[in-house]
Amino acid sequence: KFLDKNNELKYVWGTSWGVSTRLIGALIMIHGDDRGLILPPKIAPVQVVIIPIFKNEDEKNRIQEYLSNIIEVLKKENIRYELDLRDQFTPGYKFNEWEVKGVPLRIVVGEKDIVNSQLELVRRDNCEKINIHKDDAVMRIIETLNDIQDNLYKKALDFREKHTFMVDNYEDFKNKIKNKEGFVLANWDGTTETEKLIKEETQATIRCIPLENNCVENNCVKYSCVESKCIKTGKHSSIKVLFAQNY
Repeated sequence: KFLDKNNELKYVWGTSWGVSTRLIGALIMIHGDDRGLILPPKIAPVQVVIIPIFKNEDEKNRIQEYLSNIIEVLKKENIRYELDLRDQFTPGYKFNEWEVKGVPLRIVVGEKDIVNSQLELVRRDNCEKINIHKDDAVMRIIETLNDIQDNLYKKALDFREKHTFMVDNYEDFKNKIKNKEGFVLANWDGTTETEKLIKEETQATIRCIPLENNCVENNCVKYSCVESKCIKTGKHSSIKVLFAQNY
């Protein structure tokens, strides 16, 4: 409890949630690729990096002027951006550096883009390049960031569902765990003793007790309502849990 401004005792609003190294590690493993990080736009420190292509100060100044209105609108829309005007590095070096850092969207602007009143967008999630008109720039940037967010979520969800297996006998359970195929959804009798036995024989433990409906291999299961037998003991079980090996 604590004393508030009226000198009255109040309970603290507490939570056990926190951003830990484990959460950051999971983010890297789920979305990263061989080119480096891939950060979802909603949590990326830099959502958009703008890389002007210039050979001299005159070109640099023209591109900055060309981008000025766009940058002002990005600020108003609270889009986190970085304008990379460093002249000691080549464009290729900058592209690679920002890809490694996982910035969701790259904007490239050169002299030809000014002539054609366009910008080049490059997505980090699928490396797709898109040429857009300058007048539509901010709207298309926002749309693309939202699409990247949705695409990363769907890709991760599809991967999880593809690697989640429902089994109803212990031999299949052991084979799935042994082959490290992913999560195994199975009935459990609810006792610590049974979980310990399964861990001793397979090195698998309960990773999650689902609380909501989900579809696994096209079979809709409401975990809290399933009446079945424990995968290990054969005793009555009314709950399915997700097993996997720790790492």
